Amino acid sequence: MALPEIVLPETRPETEWVRGRSLQKVSPTRNHSLLQLAIGSALSSWAGARAEVGTEWRFRIAPPGEPARPLVPDVALVYVERMRGLSGRDLQVPKLAPDVVVEILSPADRRVDVDDKIATYLAAGSSLVIVIDPEFRRVELHDPETFIELAERATLNHPVLGGFALPLRDLFAKLDAPT
Repeated sequence: MALPEIVLPETRPETEWVRGRSLQKVSPTRNHSLLQLAIGSALSSWAGARAEVGTEWRFRIAPPGEPARPLVPDVALVYVERMRGLSGRDLQVPKLAPDVVVEILSPADRRVDVDDKIATYLAAGSSLVIVIDPEFRRVELHDPETFIELAERATLNHPVLGGFALPLRDLFAKLDAPT
């Protein structure tokens, strides 16, 4: 018997299902928007034709034994072979976890909600969840086995993203005021 699916209306900003309740995302600020574009562009350039990279892409995430629920990562990467054969709603709002998820923290984000989303993505099959903290200029890498925190002087890379390397100082430099 199929589990029920939690369906929420599309809103602006989007609404997700987090910790058993609907939670509307915060409207992005300049820093959030600039980081989203920069990391999305870097991942898209790296991926080429082997993956689709999108921003604010709604997914129906279903950890084993749980109903699917809407989550909308700031940036998502899904390998093309997992998208083959999908059409209609299943292509537009896939019932799968992205291979790589990027969440950019906003000042109003509660850590317990962020941790719930990380756990949900990983339980549903995501290979890597990247959490970017613009305020403290840090990046967290979560995979099913490890947690790594990177400071601004580090380079973002991970075995899931073989050959991808993004110096965090370059990423966070986007946040500096124009001169």
